[in-house]
Amino acid sequence: MANVTTINGFLLMTFSSNPELEILHGSLFLVLYLVAFTGNTLIITVTSIDHALYSPMYFFLKHLSFLDLCYITVTVPRSVCNSFMHSGNISLWECILQCFTFTACGCAEVAMLTVMSYDRYVAICFPLHYEIIMDVSTCVYGILTVWISGVIAGVMHTAATFSIHFCGPKIIHQFFCDVPQLLKLSCSSDYAGELGVTGFIALAAFVCFIFIGFSYTHIFSTVLRIPSAEGRVKAFSTCLPHLCVVILFLFTGVFEFLKPPSNSPTVLDFLLTVLYAVVPPALNPVIYSLRNNAMKAALRNIFKGRKAYLFC
Repeated sequence: MANVTTINGFLLMTFSSNPELEILHGSLFLVLYLVAFTGNTLIITVTSIDHALYSPMYFFLKHLSFLDLCYITVTVPRSVCNSFMHSGNISLWECILQCFTFTACGCAEVAMLTVMSYDRYVAICFPLHYEIIMDVSTCVYGILTVWISGVIAGVMHTAATFSIHFCGPKIIHQFFCDVPQLLKLSCSSDYAGELGVTGFIALAAFVCFIFIGFSYTHIFSTVLRIPSAEGRVKAFSTCLPHLCVVILFLFTGVFEFLKPPSNSPTVLDFLLTVLYAVVPPALNPVIYSLRNNAMKAALRNIFKGRKAYLFC
């Protein structure tokens, strides 16, 4: 496989040259994708039809779930197909689309988590002014900002990446068109533009996480001053799922991008990529549904209604 060169595209390396292991890898990825698809679709459905969840918090959660669906759909189904078909060829335009969508969704998710932290900050620290501050226009502007920032980041990242010239066997040592792997195929070190874009996006992400940290510092300070234990538990129950998602997304991403570069990727490199590209979208619905009483109640109502409809 290492001697194969695609003229108008790239070759995605597989996890193993053993066909049985490739089928196993594809099956595991398929299970993870189905878990992510089912969980995020349920959240989108529940927050859309249950009137008890018509609030800014669940409005943002619905868009986060849609982002997670896009984030995992752009990479995993193609990888599953490649594993079952024992083929890693991907066209140039498909690689460009994959790179753009993955980057746009990843950056938009950072922005979404920031907006959601602001929503929790206002809800906990300024409960009497919450409905005034987080009105319909604020929520709409927040979502527009999230999507626009994601699209801009995706366009910048993709344009800078594919403006460089690729040489030699166009083999990507990942299961999708990963930007760091694409840069290794450059004919020279002429990717200053891409490094500049990466630095700008990293700075913007750092500012977002600083804002999230600032928000949760004030949230915890306010919650700990609540006199009743029941009130503290209720406040924490609305914040902890979001905080878990932030920590999961932050640490898996940082772990991947700060690890030392390797010219001969190992299984560990693949696993680290899976941790930030596949695991968060699959775990986010579980985190929100298990830690949120309103979500659990809404899910129970939907399944009860579906069961009653089937037996009528």
